[in-house]
Formats: sequence, C-alpha cells, structure tokens
Amino acid sequence: MKGPSSGSLHFGHLLPFTFTKYLQDAFNVPLVIQMTNDEKFLWKDMTLDESIKYTHNNVKDIIALGFDIQKTFIFSNLEYIHHLYPNVLKIARCVNLNQIQNIFGFKESDAIGKFTFPPVQAAPCFPDSFPHIFPLNDPEIKNIRCLIPCAIDQDPYFRMTRDIAHRIGHQKPALIHSKFFPALQGHNTKMSASDTNSAVYLSDTPDQVKDKIKKHAFSGGGATKEEQEKNGADLSVDITYEYLTFMLEDDEQLKDIAHRYSTGKMMTGEIKQILIDLMNKIIARHKEARAKITDEVLSTFMSIRKLNF
Repeated sequence: MKGPSSGSLHFGHLLPFTFTKYLQDAFNVPLVIQMTNDEKFLWKDMTLDESIKYTHNNVKDIIALGFDIQKTFIFSNLEYIHHLYPNVLKIARCVNLNQIQNIFGFKESDAIGKFTFPPVQAAPCFPDSFPHIFPLNDPEIKNIRCLIPCAIDQDPYFRMTRDIAHRIGHQKPALIHSKFFPALQGHNTKMSASDTNSAVYLSDTPDQVKDKIKKHAFSGGGATKEEQEKNGADLSVDITYEYLTFMLEDDEQLKDIAHRYSTGKMMTGEIKQILIDLMNKIIARHKEARAKITDEVLSTFMSIRKLNF
C-alpha cells in the first residue's frame, strides 16, 4: 500500500518495498500494490488531478525496484474502486462509528470521508477483491491468505481487518512491520513531504544528498574533534549510523564502523561521507532503472489481467 507523494519516493518508502520484492522473488507469489490516492486527497491539501499525477510518478518509482511484471498488479483506488466495493461494504457493516473513532482517533469535525476510508484500505486483504487473479469459482479462494509487509503506522487498519475477517468468511491477513525509519532530524521526528530536508528522495542529486546529510542528519558525535576523540559517538541517537544499519549490506563493515565511531577513532564527517556515497550509489542505480520505465510498462503493471505464478 502506498499513498502518492509529491515528487518521488524517499528512502523511508524504500524499505518495505525492497523487502516485498525479496518475498516475491523468494516465494514466487503474486503481489498487489494498492495506491491510496483517495486517502491523500482526503488527508492532504491536494486536488484529485494532483493525486492521480503523483500516483503515476510513484508507480514508476515502485516498478523500478524490479518487481516481476508477470506477478505484480498495481492499482489505484480511484480507478479500481468498483472491484473493491463489495468487500468495502461487507467490512463497513462490521465496524461501527465508536470503533473507527477509537482505532484512528477521528474527531467529529473530521471530514466524513476519513471515516469511510478504512474499509477501502482493508478490502485488498481478501482475494475475491481480485477476481482476475483469483477466480471466484475456485473452491480454495476462501483459504488464500494475505501477507502485508508495511510500515508500523499502517498497523491500525489491518488490526481492524483481522478482527472482522472471519465475519465475512475470510482468513485473517498477516503483517510484517518494517522498523521505523526516522527523519534526518532525529528519532522523534517523522519524514514529511512538506519539509524536503527531512528525508533523502530517490530523485535527489548527489549535491542535494551531500547537503542534506552534512547539514541535517542528527549526530551523536562530539561537538568538537577533541570531544569525539575523548568520548566517541552515541550510536543510539546518531541518524547517520542508524541509516547505515538499514542500507549497508556488509555486516563486518558496519560492525567496524560502529566500533571506531563509538570509541572516537572515526569522526562524524567520515561516517557521513560513507552514508553519502552509499545513498548516491543507490539513487544512481534507481534512476537508471526508472529511466527505462515507459508509460506502456506502467500501463501494463496497472492493467487488469491474469497473473502468472
């Protein structure tokens, strides 16, 4: 599931999608990706046209991560809602207003669309929302289970879904949560499209990446060279090190960095340069792949068709 963002995806988006691709490759399974452009329209200050435009840009970013076109269906709620609606209604009948308010914290002054959105996000958990992938006459359709890799902030939607799944004759969906990926400013901050310096985007230039990490990545290192050499860095609050734990594949190198940085043998500027180089390498690889995603490829991924798995 992904709501459209202005511009492109950032590194926080990258984690659950990268893991999802691994699962698809490892288990040879079909994948559906829900683009919640309706949610963004309801929650954010954007028009429907902007939401649709951002959706198509984001889908190209997602496709560029290497998902199998034979096993992947990407859809936007605005375009696919008539297929979801039977399950949306079934779910909506099982959840009352008090439950919605308690789960999501909605207030009486909130737009009514926010109250009606959770069943829309929940509906793709059930296979009969996709009859072109799972034929409705298949006697095993009710036994098909859904696994949802997602960020922890999406958990309330699917806890709600698990609670009502048996009442509409389906298996409960299962979730795998990705660890919280903090904003550059620190662990208690969240990436925001309204603050471009809170995250590194897959569309950023090398100079932008360098500037964001050097100026905005919160440091647990000493304020001076002398302090760093004497006390070392506090890895528990250092964002640069935190990002490397997500992105650096060489565990021995990460262990060496942690030791040297925490004992004062590595300066803040050095570890930030390691991250800058790594992020720019990932971005360059992504941009090369994305440049090959044509409108025709996008249309195929988003077309209603039988998948091969």
